[in-house]
Amino acid sequence: MPETAPPSATAAYRPTARTVPTRARERAAYDHELVHAILDEAYICHLGFVRDGAPVVLPTLYGRVGERLYVHGSTGSRPLRMAGGTDSGGTEAPGLAVCLTVTHVDGLVLARSAFHHSINYRSVVVHGIARQVTDAEERRAALDAIVDHVVPGRSYDSRPANDRELAATAVIRLDLDEVSAKVRTGGPNDDPEDAGLPHWAGVVPLARGYGAPVPADDLDPAIDLPDYLSVL
Repeated sequence: MPETAPPSATAAYRPTARTVPTRARERAAYDHELVHAILDEAYICHLGFVRDGAPVVLPTLYGRVGERLYVHGSTGSRPLRMAGGTDSGGTEAPGLAVCLTVTHVDGLVLARSAFHHSINYRSVVVHGIARQVTDAEERRAALDAIVDHVVPGRSYDSRPANDRELAATAVIRLDLDEVSAKVRTGGPNDDPEDAGLPHWAGVVPLARGYGAPVPADDLDPAIDLPDYLSVL
């Protein structure tokens, strides 16, 4: 599987016209470690592109391997077909221009004024050209990464895709090149003249939680709960 160079501990993505926000620029960040942490903690991304002149946004699973993101879908999926691939001579197709986003909501920010209500969040936006993965080894590794992104270790504890399933599955990759993170923390930013208003103000924290795993109805009772699920 092709490798991408690991970033140094102090590496940062280069800001571009598309990754520098027009508002609240102080919340933007380009640190590799922060971007990777936000991506690795989420489950769903939103993949945006233009189809027939109209914008389209698809929610989907993804996985990260180094400086690449992978998304999978049906080989009949139009956006995945639009991403093209590599011809017999090794030349890459033009690919599909996309914008991929991931967002965590960490808290509800309640201000004294309606105007200053907000949320605390962490988000990543990736711009780039998505291309279909045609190399068999890279496709299998990408699919394992997507499974392990949901539950680490799960790809080793499930049947790998067979040839028929692989033939029906397309994978696209998006390099982490034009990337930015944006983070809001803290309490409400009320105007000084509103400080004395008789309205509650503050933050309602939000946290992700897991319920107890529920076994399938036909699961053999002799099969114990895997360790990677017991620690969720």
